[in-house]
Amino acid sequence: MLVFEGLMPLVNPARWRQLFARLLNLSDGQLRFIGLIGVVLGLLLLLIAT
Repeated sequence: MLVFEGLMPLVNPARWRQLFARLLNLSDGQLRFIGLIGVVLGLLLLLIAT
């Protein structure tokens, strides 16, 4: 997982900063929804891989 998280700042650090700044402006509910989507996608990928 850390490999994927590290790709964005490695490949395009300016865009990563912009994205991170936008995330700081989101409400708690929006961040929770994004987290939920990440968990569901991760579980789906895990199920597909096994």
